[in-house]
Amino acid sequence: MDVLISGASIAGPALAHWLARAGHRPTIVEVAPRLRTGGQAVDFRGDLHMGILDKMGVLPALREVQTHGKAMRFVDEHGERQMEWPAEMAGGDLEVFRGDLARILCDASDSTEYLFGDRIAAMDETPDGVDVTFASGRQRTFDLVVGADGVHSGVRRLAFGPDEQFVKHLGYYVATWAIPNEWGLTPDHRWHSAPGRMIGVSGNHRDPGAADVLAMFASPRLRYDRHDPEAQKAILRDRLGGMGWLAPRFLAELDEVDDLYFDQICRVDAPEWSRGRIALLGDAACGATIGGQGTGTAVVCAYVLAGELAAAGGDHRVAFPSYVQRIAKFARGTQKGGDTTGRFMAPKTDRGIRMRNYLNNQKWFLNLTFKIASGRSTNLRLPDYPV
Repeated sequence: MDVLISGASIAGPALAHWLARAGHRPTIVEVAPRLRTGGQAVDFRGDLHMGILDKMGVLPALREVQTHGKAMRFVDEHGERQMEWPAEMAGGDLEVFRGDLARILCDASDSTEYLFGDRIAAMDETPDGVDVTFASGRQRTFDLVVGADGVHSGVRRLAFGPDEQFVKHLGYYVATWAIPNEWGLTPDHRWHSAPGRMIGVSGNHRDPGAADVLAMFASPRLRYDRHDPEAQKAILRDRLGGMGWLAPRFLAELDEVDDLYFDQICRVDAPEWSRGRIALLGDAACGATIGGQGTGTAVVCAYVLAGELAAAGGDHRVAFPSYVQRIAKFARGTQKGGDTTGRFMAPKTDRGIRMRNYLNNQKWFLNLTFKIASGRSTNLRLPDYPV
């Protein structure tokens, strides 16, 4: 079958890999002009995640670029330690940068046709396929279309409805940007919290002269142009201004930043993951902006979707419902970790910050936290699909 996948980040190339192995012809369309190589570190946890990466044959390449995790340390306005998660807890079984993961997964789907700098503008399903019109004006027909294009999925919007129906704002916004490493920082994370706000930094493990900033703040849903970085920078200066520690220096660097990531912390609640010949995958179906194990879940979901298509002999009328039935409960369970990310990183009161620091300095509490996280990432049994 000819299968069009929207999105060349994680879920899309992973699905393309399995579809090609099953004898199908995947095509990936990506709105960015080239593969996105930036982004924060992501991790995989447990035998389920690691087993699928091993089946894909990408585990050796990922181990070559792994970061080995980073300690996560919260500091006060003077830079003094308040609490810390050790690297072995923070980084899971395998931690890599998102850009490295995307590159390796794309390499593993090298028989896939990639259409960069384009997107799906319209879809018309017929009894025999899906007629697709791209923003560039080209038109093609595919047997199936899969939206693997993130929490703000264009495929989901066209096939199911606008973001407002599915994307739940969780009360916080998050941003990342790169800065020069003026302080000789190591790759460990150093974060500073004030009520309802957090800003932190870590050195780049490959480039000692570079560092990465991560910031969050509590806010009701804001109205802004997602494609206007200058407007987003203005929001960050307004919401994070007046913070102590190194925050003024990090905000001053925004003038030179051309790779800003800014978005709400949110959760995708899509009651339907398929309709006719169109299906949703990864964050488009069950995304959580940060803290919801979305990367590992995307790789698992890609394997299941391709596997169910193979088991059904390519019949989407059988495969799509089976895919949802097998994976949806597991995926929605992993999402739950993202519901508390903002409250953990930037508690809204001084008392909340003190309580977080106290509890996370207790070994029993850390062990319980990671036991819960590990349980979410492994609570699924999968068949050995014929792919």
